[in-house]
Amino acid sequence: MRVTSDLWVSALLRRIFSAGGFAAVVKRGATEAGAVFVLARDRMGEMALYGPAPQTSYDSAMPDDRFFTLLAAGDDAAVLDARLEREKKFDPDIWVVEIEAGAISVEELISVKMP
Repeated sequence: MRVTSDLWVSALLRRIFSAGGFAAVVKRGATEAGAVFVLARDRMGEMALYGPAPQTSYDSAMPDDRFFTLLAAGDDAAVLDARLEREKKFDPDIWVVEIEAGAISVEELISVKMP
């Protein structure tokens, strides 16, 4: 049984706060199975948007894990906001979590797959 999006996001927030970072749920999606998008900011103003990885990235040995892929990066918030708006139009049940990870890297918080 797959962990609900609500529980997964709660666990992510706890990990970030315990590592000295900051996080906020910008948009709360469907509790059971809403897709999760992570907007990561670093202390220098750079941003990266991660979204669900394509189904081909999933490992059949670990079918319940959530994998992410880098969708966009840079210092222009308008570009990332526009991408998120397109995602919301496609699926209004998405979650958007904005993080500043602090001492821990984003790759330690979420499983990132390269396209």
